[in-house]
Amino acid sequence: MQSFVRAKLHGIRVTGADLNYHGSITLDADLCREAGLDPLEFVEIWNKMSGARISTYVLYGPAGSGCCVLNGAAARTCQVGDEVIIASASYGSVDDVISHKPRVLIFGEGNRVVDRVLYDVFRDEAGRLDMRIIEADTGVEEAPRVATQIRVV
Repeated sequence: MQSFVRAKLHGIRVTGADLNYHGSITLDADLCREAGLDPLEFVEIWNKMSGARISTYVLYGPAGSGCCVLNGAAARTCQVGDEVIIASASYGSVDDVISHKPRVLIFGEGNRVVDRVLYDVFRDEAGRLDMRIIEADTGVEEAPRVATQIRVV
């Protein structure tokens, strides 16, 4: 069995941190439902601002609130306003990920969803694995992105 991305919130901003709460990340229930994140599901959190990486579990917060609150020890890894990526995983075969098509919500200001995409893994005519990113609302394939060289000074 392999581990695959199951759902992802990309670029959501931290709205709170509560060191004295009993642990986890509290997320807007509507956003979780749309992406496919379940209550108490373990997720990985990657802080785009600091590079911190942690894992914890999801608690549903108030629907429609846009909340993203790190609790307990996780509260030490992020500051309010930090942009994070939250991803869950599932275990299975490549055929499982082909049939699932993980959903990704991409965020802008105020934790509003500005884009929705699907990761579409498939086999080409020769049977080789391939993938594309598809706009969830329109079904249009996104153009591939090529990384640019990063210059460190």
